[in-house]
Amino acid sequence: MTLFFITFGVFVFLVFIMAIGVMFRRKPIAGSCGGYAALKVECAAGCKNPCLKRRVANARARFFGQGTGR
Repeated sequence: MTLFFITFGVFVFLVFIMAIGVMFRRKPIAGSCGGYAALKVECAAGCKNPCLKRRVANARARFFGQGTGR
């Protein structure tokens, strides 16, 4: 049971450290291949014609330079 708590504590610590890193860099977590930006798709579902809400968010993000517009 002690091994479980040690392992659990290590995982919680690692998640905490990753969360701190994300908060300070203010970038969304992306995979090593660049995430959806590398695929050149407009939305997470991969659709070529996103809904109005997504288009407005993307336009706002491009205008203000705030990443993907989520």
